[in-house]
Amino acid sequence: MIGSNNFKSLHPRAIKGILLFNQKEYFEAHEELEIAWRDEKNKVRELYQGILQVGVAYFHIQRRNFAGGKIMIERSAKWLASFPDTTFDMNIQKLKSDSDLVYKTLLQLGPENIAKFNPILFTQIEIQYED
Repeated sequence: MIGSNNFKSLHPRAIKGILLFNQKEYFEAHEELEIAWRDEKNKVRELYQGILQVGVAYFHIQRRNFAGGKIMIERSAKWLASFPDTTFDMNIQKLKSDSDLVYKTLLQLGPENIAKFNPILFTQIEIQYED
């Protein structure tokens, strides 16, 4: 089952992308995750796509692009929906709920108040693995 694999078994570029995501380097995370996404042929590519799109949404919100942030979070939810709460040692359920909170906050603020968005809502992807 896909959820029984560990974080270190992911594509090396995906690992780098997720670590960049956690450092709030969303553009760079996108670049790495896209390379991993292109290389993959199985279902894990959908996980990369979902994480990538959450990061792109956060990037758009940082740049005060309401429409871009909104669309990307909506798309990411589709890609992440089928993954178990914990997948590859990552707390995907928390990523989904965190991005949902970002989405709801974004909608509440609307495009006219996007500058008031609190970036503290851009949380990390929790990873539980042992070295």
